Formats: sequence, structure tokens, C-alpha cells
Amino acid sequence: MVGTAAETTGLAELSANKCFGGWQKRYSHKSNVLKCDMQFSVFIPPISDPNEKLPALYWLSGLTCTDENFSAKAGAQRVAAELGIMLIMPDTSPRGDHIPDAADAAYDLGLGAGFYVNATQEPWHNHYQMYDYIVEELPALIKKEFRVKEKAAIAGHSMGGHGALTIALSNMKQYCSVSAFAPIVNPSDCQWGQKAFNNYLGENQKDWEAYDSCMLMRQQGKFLHIPMLVDQGLDDNFFHTQKLTKPLEEVALELGYEAEFRYHAGYDHSYFFIASFIESHLRFHAEHLLKQ
Repeated sequence: MVGTAAETTGLAELSANKCFGGWQKRYSHKSNVLKCDMQFSVFIPPISDPNEKLPALYWLSGLTCTDENFSAKAGAQRVAAELGIMLIMPDTSPRGDHIPDAADAAYDLGLGAGFYVNATQEPWHNHYQMYDYIVEELPALIKKEFRVKEKAAIAGHSMGGHGALTIALSNMKQYCSVSAFAPIVNPSDCQWGQKAFNNYLGENQKDWEAYDSCMLMRQQGKFLHIPMLVDQGLDDNFFHTQKLTKPLEEVALELGYEAEFRYHAGYDHSYFFIASFIESHLRFHAEHLLKQ
């Protein structure tokens, strides 16, 4: 079994379910970065050689989700088991009674809506450091606890697609590939992003640029080299209102960056859309993960 040293790291196993010959598990741990207890889920594929390092894919979920949405709804485990890929599914924000939430209990700010940024503003900055949690703390814990390859893949949906793209574009040495479903690609210029960034980062829009994939792609310019796949449903209610996907494709075309953007008639923003195309995303990532 992978990860037998849980007792030494403060990692507590909450559940374990046999799945396609592997294990779907859920853990909790104390996060020093977020200053709270956090949960995350993993799928560990069937392992023939316990000394083999597994290729790993981080999945970042969207608004209102937890670490459990993807594991229960996407149907990713069958293909991940076939390909031998470990899936790592963190939560979308810090959690706990002491964690600040939106005053109006809005779904797009506060709990469940961390936006994968390091907040600088009150009352958020003490706990909402999701960027550092995803990029530094959680990978360090995973590498200590599980046998995984050095470079990972990263993917996500909606707010999580925003997180996956911005994190990958800023850390290309850490990730071998990135993909997204219906991502928020230009949060500086849509309602969801502007609300979150004003609250978490303040009114100075220069401070937003580090978390805007359109701006990051332009900044990287000729240094862009990470393989990228993006899927978008054309019947997604948020496609036009939140300016999903298309602005990033326009920047990629402007730069001559060979990212792949696919548009699908009839598909919406739901997990039914993700479940329909998750296999192709896993196979896309496998091409790059298995080269290591």
C-alpha cells in the first residue's frame, strides 16, 4: 500500500473505498498555511510495484465544491486506474467555524470560493492562502506521504480551471501539462473574478495580474512551453456572462501558442459535461506524465 507513514505527518484517513482495483481515499490534516484543518481526496490506482513512483494529477474544483465533488461525479477513476495515474483532489477553500465567510453567505466569495489566490486583505489574508496551499504545502505533504513523480499534471473546472491555468503558467517547472473545463480565464474582466479579487487582493488591479491567465500567458510570451487542453460547452450559462475560455484562446492565437481549445454544442457547466470528456483529459495528461 502507498502512504503507510500517515501517523508521522498528522495525516488522518477518513475513508477508504476499493475502486477499479485501486483505492478512493479521503484524508484530513492540519494546514499551517491555511491555519485550519483541511480535507483532500486521492485515488490511488492499482500498484504492481510498491517502489514505483506514480504519475499524479491535481484536480481543482469550482465554486461551492469540496474535495468530494470530482471523486463522486466525474467518473475519472476507471481511466485513471487503467493509466496508473494518481488523482489528488483538494478542497476549494479553508474550512472551519473560525474561517471568515461572505457576510451575505454568497456562493462566490468566502467558504467554497478561495479562488486559488493568496489573499492580502482583511478579513481574508490570515487563512485564504490557497495558492501557497496548492503549489507548496499540499505537494510537499503528498511527496512525503506517497511515492509520486517529481512533476505533476494539473486540471480544473470553472474557478478550478482558473486555478489550474494560473498555477501552471506561473510554475511550468513543476507541472508537465495543464487542462481545464469551462475556466474563468480573465477574472480581472468578469463579475466572479472582480468580486473575489476586490475582496481578497484589494482595488489595485496590478495586484490581480498574477492570478489572471490571460495576463500570465502574455507575460510568458515566447517562454510558453506547457501543453494545454481546454474544453468549453457552448450551452454553458456562464460562457458569455463570465467570459469563459474564449479570451484565453484569443491570446494563445495572438502569441502563436499551440494550446488546444475545443467547443461542444449542447453541453453546459455541470459535472455531466466534465464526465463526458474527462477520459480525453486523462489520456492527454498521461502522454506527458508517463514521459518522466
